[in-house]
Amino acid sequence: MTTRELFARALKVIPGGVNSPVRAMKAVGLDAPLFARSGEGAYLEDVEGRRYVDWVLSWGPLIFGHADPETVEAVIAAAREGTTFGTATEREVELAEEIVGAVPSVEMVRLVSSGTEAAMTALRLARAATGREPFVRFAGCYHGHADPFLSEAGSGVRTLGIQAAAEGRVVPYNDLEVVEPVIEGAACVFVEPVAGNMGVVPPAEGFLTGLRELCHASGAMLVFDEVITGFRVARGGAQERYGVLPDLTVLGKIVGGGLPLAAVGGRAELMERLAPVGDVYQAGTLSGNPLATAAGLSVLRRLTPEVYEGLERKGERLDALGQHGRFERVGAMATLFVDDYGALFRHLLERGIYLAPSQNEAMFLSTAHGDEEIDRTIEAVAAFFD
Repeated sequence: MTTRELFARALKVIPGGVNSPVRAMKAVGLDAPLFARSGEGAYLEDVEGRRYVDWVLSWGPLIFGHADPETVEAVIAAAREGTTFGTATEREVELAEEIVGAVPSVEMVRLVSSGTEAAMTALRLARAATGREPFVRFAGCYHGHADPFLSEAGSGVRTLGIQAAAEGRVVPYNDLEVVEPVIEGAACVFVEPVAGNMGVVPPAEGFLTGLRELCHASGAMLVFDEVITGFRVARGGAQERYGVLPDLTVLGKIVGGGLPLAAVGGRAELMERLAPVGDVYQAGTLSGNPLATAAGLSVLRRLTPEVYEGLERKGERLDALGQHGRFERVGAMATLFVDDYGALFRHLLERGIYLAPSQNEAMFLSTAHGDEEIDRTIEAVAAFFD
């Protein structure tokens, strides 16, 4: 079946023909999405059999590439035992221990099913702990699609149907001076420690440290949204890389090994505010799903210092893209900023290179990307500018 035929079918039963808006690829000038059939290592294959070097990697979870054999085997073995139980399992405990052992600020963790759910829970916890409603967030950072994170300009999303009460106070990223006047009375400051949803934007020198100090002085909680950066820019995330510890951390993507799983974690006295021991309610039927915990454990247990050293070397090779535009990279996540990103995207797609279908998203390195895939990408980008 062709892409066009499949998209025509999808339009009849799925709004816009896609189950997440960016997949529509309208931002890069295409009128139909890419329909994937399979993936292997650094490559994605579409329904018409075309293969692409994949720099999207399902938006970041696949640090060992597509269909990583060890992860696949772990999921198959778990599925044979049962796909969901609705009660506690040993692997939930093991994954929680793995997260607590890796992420510096996390003493206890609650597993959930999506980054949106984890961010919503972190905000609820911060509000309960401080007795305050408003919070501070940054223009260009994305924390999922719960109402409080979309209720003003700054998320990059326009939508109707949300409740506007107790919204975030939206201020520019990387600007400490604008935070100080609005932090008083705030429950928390919510931030991507490395912005990954307006392209990759590293924190300015002293920005994260300054936020930590402002939060301490005002009594607000500092919340790091490490859905993207967690286990990607370092095993302990951006907080390990930059040496700044938040009160609460939101995790997703890599933590689930490519299956739907996310988490919120922090100091024990904060986390014990969650039900059933505390007065902040949160629940989920599929939280700690046995397939997702199996995938997560398979991935996290292999994230050694050597893995990150290898990813850094690959990233340094990819830095050659900087001769064609502004190239920002932190560890194994990067963005090439150019004037006509849509034209570049289409040029590369025709040559079997798949970048994120939005200038506002990151490209992701994996252990499966080798010199061949990196050099092929660099050469294809260079050809666009010749």
